[in-house]
Amino acid sequence: MTNKDYFVHPSSFLDDDVQIGEGTKIWHFCHITSGARIGKKCKIGQNVFIDRDVRLGNNVKIQNNVSVYRGVTLEDNVFCGPSMVFSNVINPRSLYRRDIGEYRKTLVKKGATIGANATILCGVTIGESAFIGAGSVVTKDVPPYRLVYGNPANIKGWMCECGEKLEFKATRAKCYECGREYEKLAQRIIRRASNDSHEKPLK
Repeated sequence: MTNKDYFVHPSSFLDDDVQIGEGTKIWHFCHITSGARIGKKCKIGQNVFIDRDVRLGNNVKIQNNVSVYRGVTLEDNVFCGPSMVFSNVINPRSLYRRDIGEYRKTLVKKGATIGANATILCGVTIGESAFIGAGSVVTKDVPPYRLVYGNPANIKGWMCECGEKLEFKATRAKCYECGREYEKLAQRIIRRASNDSHEKPLK
């Protein structure tokens, strides 16, 4: 690696064949393994493990004590709270080794948030801008913009891109915080085009 437009704390260890984007910061006691690809402006907190061939998009934030195992992909702007848990084998045994082909892939789509101490079972997709409450256990796919929490996690509402809960009146909602507008179509929502000058941009 010749590009040093990123920061890695001296206590962290990077294997060979790791790519790290400009502006990314990797803090204390992390281990980034071979084949990992980390985007621009990511923030990797203390004691984080990034497994082989994991892909992180741009502006991903991973808080302390998180392991991102092989088969997990985090798209742009994903937030992983402290001590949340990913997995990649559905039926692990110490005595019986699982082959790589048995690993189940997990996809966290852009803008999604996973709260502290949540557990994500392998093989699920967490939709764009979805919000997983702290301590939840996610056992199935989460649709875009959905708020879920509990054990197992169940759908509890809708969330704006900015992270505020949406309140629908009939089929429409406007975020009181940022001004973004949404329309409900069956069991999904779409963001409506808006020329409202009061709408705050995503950071």
